[in-house]
Amino acid sequence: MPELPELQAHAERLSEDFAGTVLRRLEPISLNALKTFDPSPDAAGGEALRQVTRRGKYLLLDFGDTTHVTHLMHGGRLRPDAKQSRRPRGGVARWRFEDDRALLLSEAGTERRAGVWVVRGDPATQEPLVDLGPDADRITDEELTEALGATRGRLHGFLRRQGNLAGVGRRLANEVCFAARLSPFATTTSLDADEVARLRVALHEVIADSLAWERTQHEMVKVTDKPSRVHGRAGEPVDGFDDVVHTVAYRSYTVYYSPAAQTGGKILADNTTSRFLK
Repeated sequence: MPELPELQAHAERLSEDFAGTVLRRLEPISLNALKTFDPSPDAAGGEALRQVTRRGKYLLLDFGDTTHVTHLMHGGRLRPDAKQSRRPRGGVARWRFEDDRALLLSEAGTERRAGVWVVRGDPATQEPLVDLGPDADRITDEELTEALGATRGRLHGFLRRQGNLAGVGRRLANEVCFAARLSPFATTTSLDADEVARLRVALHEVIADSLAWERTQHEMVKVTDKPSRVHGRAGEPVDGFDDVVHTVAYRSYTVYYSPAAQTGGKILADNTTSRFLK
């Protein structure tokens, strides 16, 4: 699933290309494209796209009084639609503009979970954004401390829970835990002030570095094509340590980490009931 840095860079590209263009209409293509029924998809017709912004893992197309909040889910893309074919492959929704250009929201696979919320007024106070935590690139030590203390759980899962902080997925969680030199299985309520500070610095620095790289790209790319220290590098040497990247199964996905850098050399148990936390 796209994360904060690539969505931020993509929002900037879309704004540069489409800001000021007048919307003709929003066309739902798949049956579940629209996640709201009021306002109607025609509510922003005739309005200029002011900008494309981002909140967490959502893209926001700002048409003034109306905002189209868009989530790409795992396999979604929002791209210029040069062909504008009647039945685009994986098509979810299409924005047609008065200059005859279009944007297409598409999604790979068959689930079609990507979609659009048409929102009038401040989108931050409404679904699906109202329950998001602070954006991960702006969270403060105080906000992070409060969120960590509010629920007991493993750090990797905490980072990915959007109500705690918004914009982090699997790749960033792996990279942030490594940069902070913290176990992905550390208990959230056990982190001391120094560890919280390291975590906040790691969040900001990893996201900033990722965003800088994403801004060099012309479009969204596969996660396997992104630079990383540990994510996706199982068995490869760890920079600065006499170690290789290890993996551990956690729920339905794989966590990447360095025992030498993060767990005092201990290997995490490959199950979800491990008692090893830090």
